[in-house]
Amino acid sequence: MLAWLVTSPRLRGEVGSRARGCRVRGNLLPHLRAPTGCEQAPHPGPLPASGARGCNTHALRQCFRTFAAVSNLFLALGFALPAMAQPGAGTTLRFVPHADLAILDPYFTGTYITRNYGYMVYDTLFAMDSALKPQPQMVDRWQVSDDQLTYTFTLRDGLKFHDGEPVRAADVVASLKRWGQRNDAYGQSLLAAAAAIEAVGDKEFRIALKTPFPLVEALATLTSPTPFILPERLARTDAFTQIKEATGSGPFKFVKDEWQPGHKVVFVKNPDYAPRSEAPSWASGSKVVKVDRVEWLYIPEATTAAQALSAGEVDYWENVPSDYASALARDPAIELRANPGNLGTVRFNQLNPPFSDIRMRQAVMMVADQRDYLSAMGGDPKNWRTCFSFYTCDGAEPDERGGEALSGPCDFAKAKELVAAAGYRGERVVVLDPVDIPQLHAEALVTNDLLKKLGLDVELATSEWGTVIKRVVMREPVERGGWSAMTTSFAYYDMINPATNRFLRATGVNGSPPGWPTDEKIEALRAAWFAATDDARRRAIADQIQQRAFEFVPYIPTGQLIGRRAFRKTLAGVLDAPLPFVWGMEKRPVAAQPTRPCGRSLGHHVV
Repeated sequence: MLAWLVTSPRLRGEVGSRARGCRVRGNLLPHLRAPTGCEQAPHPGPLPASGARGCNTHALRQCFRTFAAVSNLFLALGFALPAMAQPGAGTTLRFVPHADLAILDPYFTGTYITRNYGYMVYDTLFAMDSALKPQPQMVDRWQVSDDQLTYTFTLRDGLKFHDGEPVRAADVVASLKRWGQRNDAYGQSLLAAAAAIEAVGDKEFRIALKTPFPLVEALATLTSPTPFILPERLARTDAFTQIKEATGSGPFKFVKDEWQPGHKVVFVKNPDYAPRSEAPSWASGSKVVKVDRVEWLYIPEATTAAQALSAGEVDYWENVPSDYASALARDPAIELRANPGNLGTVRFNQLNPPFSDIRMRQAVMMVADQRDYLSAMGGDPKNWRTCFSFYTCDGAEPDERGGEALSGPCDFAKAKELVAAAGYRGERVVVLDPVDIPQLHAEALVTNDLLKKLGLDVELATSEWGTVIKRVVMREPVERGGWSAMTTSFAYYDMINPATNRFLRATGVNGSPPGWPTDEKIEALRAAWFAATDDARRRAIADQIQQRAFEFVPYIPTGQLIGRRAFRKTLAGVLDAPLPFVWGMEKRPVAAQPTRPCGRSLGHHVV
């Protein structure tokens, strides 16, 4: 998911359906004045808060491509600001994250931006490598009893929190117990399976299980909330009360005095961090920090982020929209990397009408077309793939058994019959729309259009992602500020099985993520999956969970988007990983480049 900054107002655009496409008005980049005083493009007007202007999926794609084309033209003609020397530029990594950091408590939310902040500030007992195998991180060694039910772990030497206190087994125990209450992937199931989680010394702790459980895999999970280790004094905080202090033992320290919500997050190197000796691989291995300072700069406008990267004002852009990829790929100073990306989802609030009725959810799935969603979110088909599954489609033959409920022809007549049978009487339906994340914004607009075609009274609640994640935890009906449907996406590695796919939880308000579905069949199968001790049994149970999910509809999968990151080639040591791990990165010096005239020379080929 994305999001970007400089200190500029949010890019707005007025789009509308016309016979020849969409219209764009106004000044695209009022805050990026060219140094030579050239005139800028006009600024667009406000984006409509609903589909009242009739902007259909095709027009939406055309509008996004128009914005990207204007940006690419500006980049090609040399409108980007020249890179300027700044104090500490050689040891400061300037990074454009996908969203604004709003919550510091690493257990309080499942949002990826808080998880990414967590990997900067905290450390984990185990960590996943590039083969999705757990490797020891804070743990030095461990033993497992013959019956596979008792695990004894010893922490490695030299672990120290940012306040100077040593990391103790008591810190680990308190952290796991608090994390277990908030993590709806592995954590809650671990607490249910555990007979005891206890310290047996300053550096040794024990976990005794009542039933078999994939413990080491759980402690290494990338899924958020991630099992980061906090000081005991913080980890004893009630699990449903936010922690405001950021004290970890990780490779970076959070500089709270320089935190500017909506603008900038600052981290500095932790000189007391003791990295492992193994080569880094995803979240595992050596975390050697080679810069003194990291600045996260929140840039909500993709155009601004692209120009800042091209100009060398930022070093790394975490989430590049598809429409900007081709221009960045042609820039000889920039490297673009792709990964299997994210799986889109439409999530319903099942606590309140109308989607508390299974027939309403089934009606929407009956007419949802992944191609419509993916075309709006990713444009060219090379940027996406359909995935009629509740799990990642990471192979040539993905597991799509049961997917006929989603892949079959759209039947609006039958869907409307289900809506009527559910007793829908024109109740207001609120769809949350994160406008600062282009893919999710497009996903929300398609959902808005789809629900209106079913005859629902839809309100599109447009805001930035930081506002969405605060509203989505509200359980009240829409009349009191609640919501009916939201759009989001999950990284492919978070959708590989029934444990990592948080949206398959079905325990209602007692453990499910926002949306709060309740289904005893899914939960019973999920418990059986955790207790299974061989891969064949797990696979069979996972298939049964998927079959039930297509009937129950905890959410609607909208397909799989290719993910892209871009960074300056002056960065060395960039890990090939699905998360933006910045340890190992270093900035190489680059010769100053002369400033080109502002668009006077047309010596560049424009695509």
